[in-house]
Amino acid sequence: MSAASSRVAQIAEHVGGHTRVALVTGAAQGIGLCIALRLADDGLDVAVNDLSSKVDLLEEVVLKIREKGRRSIAVPADVTQDQQVKQMIATVAEKLGGLDVMVANAGILLVKPLLETTPDEWDRSMTVNTRSMMLSYKYAAEQMIAQGRGGRIIGASSIAGKKGSIGLPAYCATKFAVRGLTQSAAEELAKHNITVNAYAPGIITTNMGADLAAGFESLRIDTAVPVAEPEVVSSVVSFLAKPESYFITGQSLSVNGGAYFD
Repeated sequence: MSAASSRVAQIAEHVGGHTRVALVTGAAQGIGLCIALRLADDGLDVAVNDLSSKVDLLEEVVLKIREKGRRSIAVPADVTQDQQVKQMIATVAEKLGGLDVMVANAGILLVKPLLETTPDEWDRSMTVNTRSMMLSYKYAAEQMIAQGRGGRIIGASSIAGKKGSIGLPAYCATKFAVRGLTQSAAEELAKHNITVNAYAPGIITTNMGADLAAGFESLRIDTAVPVAEPEVVSSVVSFLAKPESYFITGQSLSVNGGAYFD
């Protein structure tokens, strides 16, 4: 057996033979929904989160996951709120037996030039797109460390986190921040056998992708770039969540069809 294969086997054994548990935020629709279903197809039990106003959509996702033969619960919460995130993760660990994969996917989009962006709009983007990431990373890491079996933390960055764009100053700033948080957390958590990575999509055919295209059109910004279905993102998250990805950490993997080369 090669060293890499041996290491993967050790990790799988260290997990203890139990079914791994994932939590996906922002999972009521779009990329988050697709990720949740893909992880269920991969054999994980999956908890899904979104705002309480979307609880009906969350319950539909729960049913789809259970139809695949996996356990699932809905854990509605505002992921910008410290105690709600802490309680959300505690609930997942209690009801599903732990937490092995945290996918911090929730986020919002603001398409507006810098000169028109208000301080309140800037602060809301930072709160939803970066504070929520910090809280999700922090409390997921605490749970994984307490379990002692390592884990995977995966966050949502963007092509806008690698290249600035007209009309996206707030969004770009938040997604660049996700990359910095991811790299720092990867350094800190490596000793606990926890990898921390991010995915950085280009334009994806979701409601947010449609909002981005509409915003660019209103600002007369050229959007002649590749577009893809959310499954291309969920496939990358699927790989990052697997035991054999143990040697990948601190990375923000581009999924943009060549729209931008790292």
